[in-house]
Amino acid sequence: MKVKPLENRVLIKPREAEEKTEGGIYLPDSAKEKTHDGTVVAVGEGKDNKKLPVTVGDKVMYEKYGGTTVKLDGKEHILMDVKDVLAIIE
Repeated sequence: MKVKPLENRVLIKPREAEEKTEGGIYLPDSAKEKTHDGTVVAVGEGKDNKKLPVTVGDKVMYEKYGGTTVKLDGKEHILMDVKDVLAIIE
């Protein structure tokens, strides 16, 4: 399925949570912490055609409770306003 965010929204694929600890202990799904970073997979055209500060492929940090979680092709994604993106990770 293809999704095109509108205006100032971006679609982000969150980074997968760690499967095991540094000591090698595997974590069950209930013990994994949700990450707050991911990769931008789609961007809107911007309000009034102003270019957004992120592009497809950027790794970003975002607000903990920002956006709406959606499932696309069986994978979790977050659709959020670009103002909820905190930083680009280089």
